[in-house]
Amino acid sequence: MKHVIAFDVSMGKSYMVVYNAVKKCELEKEIEHNRPEFAELKSLIDDISEGFGEQPHIVFEATGVYSRPLERFMRENGYRYCLLNPLESKLQCDTLRIHKTDRSDAHQLALTHFTNSRRIETNSDDIYAQLKALSRHYIESDEELSVVRNRMHKVIQITFPELEKIFTSKSELFLNVAQLFPHPDIVLNCSKTIIKNQILANTYKRMSTKKAEEKAVQLLEAAKRSYPAVSSTDVFCDQVIVYAKRYHELILQKEQCIDKMAKLAERLEEYSLLLSIPGIATNSAVRLIAEIGDIRRFDNNRQLNAFAGIDIRRYQSGKYIAKDKINKRGNKHLRKLLYIIIQNMIKLRRHGQNHFVEYYDKLKKQPYNKCHKVATIACVNKLLKSIFFLVTHNMNYEYRLAAHS
Repeated sequence: MKHVIAFDVSMGKSYMVVYNAVKKCELEKEIEHNRPEFAELKSLIDDISEGFGEQPHIVFEATGVYSRPLERFMRENGYRYCLLNPLESKLQCDTLRIHKTDRSDAHQLALTHFTNSRRIETNSDDIYAQLKALSRHYIESDEELSVVRNRMHKVIQITFPELEKIFTSKSELFLNVAQLFPHPDIVLNCSKTIIKNQILANTYKRMSTKKAEEKAVQLLEAAKRSYPAVSSTDVFCDQVIVYAKRYHELILQKEQCIDKMAKLAERLEEYSLLLSIPGIATNSAVRLIAEIGDIRRFDNNRQLNAFAGIDIRRYQSGKYIAKDKINKRGNKHLRKLLYIIIQNMIKLRRHGQNHFVEYYDKLKKQPYNKCHKVATIACVNKLLKSIFFLVTHNMNYEYRLAAHS
């Protein structure tokens, strides 16, 4: 090892240290994440590479959005670098004496690099980065949707609670009607024909005139029975309209995210392989690829388990032996998605043979008699193992082979 360059990354800048082969610091300074300072950094790295015939080892910690400019700089210039997980970095750099500053962190990263074997970051296809960004946008939209749904339910219970009894609360028709008729008095001021025509005009999906007329009659009858907590001029009615509109926008936003992800994922070999697994459709497949990234960077399925955070954590001290649990240190979004996929497989068991569901049923019976969550996580482990095998061997799922594996 010739030289080590370590960075402690913060918002818009990094503290950089350069160590030589005898662990002596030759340079330390703060650099801004901008073009002029990155140009100086490139000159420094190139000078060291030319002078010693080897690119210096570069190491820094992943700090979310703040480390992204530095990552891009390394990729665009073809530099090999080690990108550390914050937990991994903490475990390697912790000492008995607590003395934490940006400067000391950079020195610790550099010094521990001489004694630790760290994985060189591979330049994955940009498609994976785009998919991950879209996946996180999908998750944010879904989380906001949950908040808006609860708020809308609260105000509708005040203005026109019968709406949720007439229509399916997640349907497009319900959201349109909520915007048109947030209060029963508004309904009573309209004739059946006007209500029917408004329903037809504001529903994107095909609806027959007869169906629209039935809904108009139901709406009028519900409006006559309803006794809301507020008048039709109350601000709560305005809030119903705002929440229903936002709810509809978020649903469309989620659909657009999946469409964009599907178009990107179609270029990848693993997309069709994942779709061959029963219980995994477009939504699940693209989000799995987005959260896992390039699965080929893992040496075995155990590394993939650790990445997802479902590897077993064991604790024993003296005579005390703790119950085995999963670590939950990996990608929480991937772990949640895998859990949901297994639940969907169990619900859709009647649609075809699935060896993951059969494994779940086996674990639920004697002599195993596992509880639901334990059996589900065991199936998640089996699913990850199967996904790793199928992708690395470029094979489609076949029940006949999987059931006897």
